Amino acid sequence: MRSESIRYLIVPGWQGSPDDHWQSHWQRTLPNSSRVEQADWLTPRRDDWVAELERSVASDARPVVLVAHSLGCITVAHWAAQAPQELLRRVRGALLVAPADVQRSNCPEPLRNFAPIPRQPLPFASLLVGSDNDTAASAARAVELGRDWGSETAILAGAGHINVKSGHHRWEQGFAYLYRLQNRIEQNARKRA
Repeated sequence: MRSESIRYLIVPGWQGSPDDHWQSHWQRTLPNSSRVEQADWLTPRRDDWVAELERSVASDARPVVLVAHSLGCITVAHWAAQAPQELLRRVRGALLVAPADVQRSNCPEPLRNFAPIPRQPLPFASLLVGSDNDTAASAARAVELGRDWGSETAILAGAGHINVKSGHHRWEQGFAYLYRLQNRIEQNARKRA
C-alpha cells in the first residue's frame, strides 16, 4: 500500500466536523486527503448522503481509505451495501469511529431515516473504534455492528462520542488505529499477491 498513492476521504457525521474536530485536524495532516461535503448537515437524508459519498469516491480513481465518524459510519455501511463493484474496489479500507446507532430509542429524529442499519459484512477491511460511554452507541452495540460489518473492533474506556465535546480535538492517538488498519490492508494485499 505504501507504494500506491492512497487518498484519505473524511466522512463526517451529523452537523459536520467543525474546524477543531479531529477529522478536520486529520484532513489538514494526512496527505492526499479530502472531505465528503454534504449539502445539508443538519437534516440529513440517507439517499443524499450516500449519493454524495459515492460522488466523492468516484471523483478520483486512486485507491482510498475512508475515515468516518458517527453518522458517517452508517453512511459508509449504506453505501457499501449498494455501490457498484468498480467503486467498491477503490476502497482499501475504512476507519469507523463512534458509529451512531440510528436504531436506538433516543435517536434524534433527523437521523432516523438512516435506519435500519445494514448488517452485511463490508467488502473491504475495516476497523471500528467505539467507547464504553458513548451516548450514540453502547459498547455492546458497537461490538455488534463491528461483528456484522466484519470489522476489527476496539472499545475505548471513557472516550464518549470521540468528538470535540468529549475532548477529542486532534486525537493523535487515533492515528494508531489508522496505522493498524493500514497494516491489515497491506497484509491482505500480500495474501492476495
